[in-house]
Amino acid sequence: MFAIFKKELNLFFASPIGYLVIAVFLLVNGLFLWVFKGDFNILNAGFADLTSFFYIAPWFFIFLIPAITMRSFSDEIRLGTIEIIKTKPITSWQIVIGKFLGAFTLIFLALIPTLTYVYTLIQLGNPVGNLDFGSTFGSYLGLLFLAAAFTSIGLFTSTLSNNQIVAFIFGVVISFFMYYGFEAIAELNLFQNFAIENFGMSSHFKSISRGVIDTKDVVYFISVIFFFLFLTKLKFDQQ
Repeated sequence: MFAIFKKELNLFFASPIGYLVIAVFLLVNGLFLWVFKGDFNILNAGFADLTSFFYIAPWFFIFLIPAITMRSFSDEIRLGTIEIIKTKPITSWQIVIGKFLGAFTLIFLALIPTLTYVYTLIQLGNPVGNLDFGSTFGSYLGLLFLAAAFTSIGLFTSTLSNNQIVAFIFGVVISFFMYYGFEAIAELNLFQNFAIENFGMSSHFKSISRGVIDTKDVVYFISVIFFFLFLTKLKFDQQ
């Protein structure tokens, strides 16, 4: 498993992909949060708060993470190297988990520089340090859960086709539906009496972002991650 994990990271950083993903994520976030005038600009908000970042980051993830994972298995299928991998003395689960950890680590590394936002707001607060640390910690934890869930979805969709673009589109569509689809359905008059939004990631992400770590939210994300990794493993075995 560690060999697969190391191989994935090397593939990301031996080419411009890894650096480009991190740079694009930080650049786009930085522009929306500190440069562009609008509802997301922190400096125009009038108070030290990272709500804007935690609102737009999941939407970036919906497109960014499928772009990272789209080649994970689709390339192996297209090049025929998937048969070589299967001959290695490692299990299907080790291969899937190794690829999962490789992609997730890249997202984790992209999030680390955003801690400068936290430091900046601590200094900008009145008085200095006036920041809701509980909510901030919970929101970062929620982002990590979201990143892991989207990564598992992206890995699964990469097994559906040997075409990276097709895998990317499937990944975006499923990630979007899992994040916002159930919430949109719940807003329809026909379903307002049902707690359908609880099946979506957005509801549980918002719950964790309040700074209270509820067991049901953690179990939800772990279940989603395992479910899509399990589907990935089944699809991989069929290749």
